[in-house]
Amino acid sequence: MRFFLGIHQPIWLTRVRDIPLLVSHRRLGHRRTLPRAITEWALDSGGSTELQLHAGWLTGEHAYIRSVRRYADEIGRLRWAAPQDWMCEERILNCTGLTVREHQLRTVRNFVRLRELAPDLPWVPVLQGWTLADYERCCDLYGLADVDLPAEPLVGVGTVCRRQSSIDVERIVRVLAARDLKLHGFGVKTAGLGRYADALSSSDSMAWSKRGRYVKGCGPSHRTESNCLNFALSWHRQIQSAVSEVRSPLGGVQPGCVTAAACGPLSRRS
Repeated sequence: MRFFLGIHQPIWLTRVRDIPLLVSHRRLGHRRTLPRAITEWALDSGGSTELQLHAGWLTGEHAYIRSVRRYADEIGRLRWAAPQDWMCEERILNCTGLTVREHQLRTVRNFVRLRELAPDLPWVPVLQGWTLADYERCCDLYGLADVDLPAEPLVGVGTVCRRQSSIDVERIVRVLAARDLKLHGFGVKTAGLGRYADALSSSDSMAWSKRGRYVKGCGPSHRTESNCLNFALSWHRQIQSAVSEVRSPLGGVQPGCVTAAACGPLSRRS
């Protein structure tokens, strides 16, 4: 299973090798110049923030395509890009005033539209829902739109981040995997991976940053570790190690920094 390290500093694309990274469109869209990646990476659409702030997508399909094409050309090494999907947490439904089914329909329509307009870009379909029946219905909606999900190189599973360790989500992931889908779990980290890592092709998280807010910075350049590259890389190594050891209890994995000497110089450039 490939684990994408979520980052909020695009410049890290030029400093990290051999570790896949996940970057949000919201961190890239405003930049006049873009870094050149030395590792593969994936693009998150930033939909959760967009929907909470604006109760919908202000960014149009054509504008999003222009941005993603620019990232693919100028940053390079773009593995895949998420569509402008519609998450189904209650807090987001309350913002939009729409139903789960409507969010699913808009997610599927957007993916189909993006692929029609820009078939050269590496879009991945994303399943949205809340219950198992919701996700199965979302699969059916893709089928009605002539999208063969088992043939896709990757299928995202959204709206699981905040409940990734629950029995319900484990059941959802395993049922979807039984459909021969190669799944990416958005925001699935240690607690979820401990239950169903074997059913995922990949996942991502930037929980290291939240954890780092409560850890004192190990160098003079930063007070906490919430924006420290070495702290993030150490956390990623521990997760990868735990995932690779089948008998290892993942729940105990905690992020940590390398050393003060190693951390300081890098974090000043972060």
